[in-house]
Amino acid sequence: MNAIAQTKRYFKKELLPLLADLRLAILLLLAIAVFSVLGTVIEQGQSLAFYQTNYPEDPALFGFLSWKVLLIAGLDHVYRTWWYLSLLILFGASLTACTFTRQITALRWFSRTWNFYSQPRQFEKMALSTELSQGSLSKLVSLLENRRYRIFQKDDMLYAHKGLVGRIGPIVVHASMLLILAGAIYGAMTGFFAQELVPSGQTFRIQNIFDAGPWAAAQIPKDWSVRVNRFWIDYSPEGRVEQFYSDLSVLDTQGEEVKRKTIWVNQPLRYRNVTLYQADWSIAAVRVKINNSPLFEVPMAPLEAQGGKLWGTWVPTKPDMSDGVSLIAKDLQGTLLIYSNAGQLISTVRAGMSTEVNGVTLSVAELIGSTGLQIKADPGIPVVYLGFGLLMIGVLMSYVSHSQVWALQAGERLYVGGRTNRAQVAFEKELVSILDELAENDSSESEVPQPLSV
Repeated sequence: MNAIAQTKRYFKKELLPLLADLRLAILLLLAIAVFSVLGTVIEQGQSLAFYQTNYPEDPALFGFLSWKVLLIAGLDHVYRTWWYLSLLILFGASLTACTFTRQITALRWFSRTWNFYSQPRQFEKMALSTELSQGSLSKLVSLLENRRYRIFQKDDMLYAHKGLVGRIGPIVVHASMLLILAGAIYGAMTGFFAQELVPSGQTFRIQNIFDAGPWAAAQIPKDWSVRVNRFWIDYSPEGRVEQFYSDLSVLDTQGEEVKRKTIWVNQPLRYRNVTLYQADWSIAAVRVKINNSPLFEVPMAPLEAQGGKLWGTWVPTKPDMSDGVSLIAKDLQGTLLIYSNAGQLISTVRAGMSTEVNGVTLSVAELIGSTGLQIKADPGIPVVYLGFGLLMIGVLMSYVSHSQVWALQAGERLYVGGRTNRAQVAFEKELVSILDELAENDSSESEVPQPLSV
């Protein structure tokens, strides 16, 4: 029992005040911001070869940031590292401690019996107070009600306030930040990120996952697949890519279509918390025939080239494959360059046309494009959006001034005082205006309220 009591005392007297310390919260927030910037600047979830190429050991970036340091520190997946998640959890604990030790404690004051002031000396300690030689508590009630104050009265004592939402606002802000943190942590633990390059006409399941949280297995689709009905590109008159599109169908386990949508950049397909973005494109294959042969499909591969993308393949022109030609394409508009085995340009051909090469007729039926899809699942996004919505509401609520007025009728003398949490000058003007009206309505107009003590 002594150990339990000591633990409770340590938590209440030492740990809780430390977590609720504003300086700790600011330090944690700065650390989260710094590492979030690193996660934005450094490409996340790329291959080992990518980091070895862009972050070499000699010369290392800034003299120390090589691919080895980057991978050991987890800077290739910042938002899923244990230390980043620990910072979020610690910051959440700090916010929670501050909410319960300060914000909730302040709010509890309003849930209990109102703290009426029963002694004139209590008004002397207030930031704004005055004393009237003659005054009517009932007339003060009427003036306060006209200014939308909520009145509480007990015998000759009065308490009034307005703008209570301004005291609740900071609590809403804290709660919204906790929601955002909870959503971010939940998304990091259960979400995944994948990429697929799928030829037009094919069906695929999400498999090429390169970044996933430890609990992401439940989010990876197992009971539905996606078919790429068609992929196409719109080109400008100058030949530049204007936009590329994918007509996608979501299929259930029986192959029945349950959803269909044409996507393009910034217009994704969403299904069961999984979002498919149009991100890239490629040329998958070319369909050709030699003389009167059946139509056959030859895959195309990307080529290293300066100044743009190129795809190429080799097509045999003899049955024994002792001779052939290379086909080179730079887009899906249909024009292919034909090179001999010696590397000489011998002809060009467009999709739907034919040409004579090596003594045979080479016919090109079509170029088959591949759609590059980025696939993301983040179950924490709805919680994050809810948190941001509450954050905006809480910030607006916090701008509302919470004003309080106390009054005490002691014989013919009336003591009045008040305070506010913001807009001090405006509140003082309002209180002076109330006292002026009270003096004007008083039966004895010779008495003027004494100046407010500040």
